[in-house]
Amino acid sequence: MTYELLTALALFAFVSSITPGPNNLMLMASGANFGFRRTIPHMLGVALGFVFMVLLVGAGLVQVFDAFPVSYTVLKVVSVAYLLWLAWKIANAAPVRAKGAEGRPMTFLQAAAFQWVNPKAWAMALTAISAYTPDQTLAAILLVGVIFGAINLPSVGSWTVLGQQMARFLTSPRRLVLFNWTMAALLVASLYPVIWPQ
Repeated sequence: MTYELLTALALFAFVSSITPGPNNLMLMASGANFGFRRTIPHMLGVALGFVFMVLLVGAGLVQVFDAFPVSYTVLKVVSVAYLLWLAWKIANAAPVRAKGAEGRPMTFLQAAAFQWVNPKAWAMALTAISAYTPDQTLAAILLVGVIFGAINLPSVGSWTVLGQQMARFLTSPRRLVLFNWTMAALLVASLYPVIWPQ
C-alpha cells in the first residue's frame, strides 16, 4: 500500500469513526447513563467487532451479498427494525439510580454483534475494503483492520467521555429523560440514508 493510500485510509477511518452514527450515539448515551468505566466493554465491542467485520468482508463475505442481492434488502430491514428497538430502549431507560442493579450498559458481545446490523458499519467496511485494498491481498486487508482498530477505539471513546461529561448536567430525572429521548430521536434520524437512499 502506498503512502498516499495509507494516508487516505487513515483519514477515512478517522472521519467515519468520529462522526455521529448509531455506535457513537449509543456510546454517548451509555457514558451519560453509566459512566466511562462501565461503558468500556461496549467501546471494546464496537472497535474489535468492527475490525472483525472488516476482516470478514475483506475475506470474501461481500461476494455472498453480490451473489444474493436480496440479502441486502433483508439486512436493511433487520437493521432498521433493530435500531428502532434500540432507540425505544434508550428513550425509555430509567435513571440508573431508579433501576438499581437492573440498569446495565451493552456488553462486549452485544456491541460486537451489533456491528452486523449497523448500516453505518456496513458502509464503512464495504468502502474500506473496496477503496483501500484494490489488490485484495491478505496483508492489505489486515492493514485496513489494524488502521481502523487503532483509530476507531479512541474515536468512539471520545463519545463516551462526552456522554460522561454531559452527566454533570443530567442531575435531575427530567433532564436525563429529555437527553435519552433526544439520543433516541437522533438514532432514528441516523436511519434516514438507509431508508431513503439518494
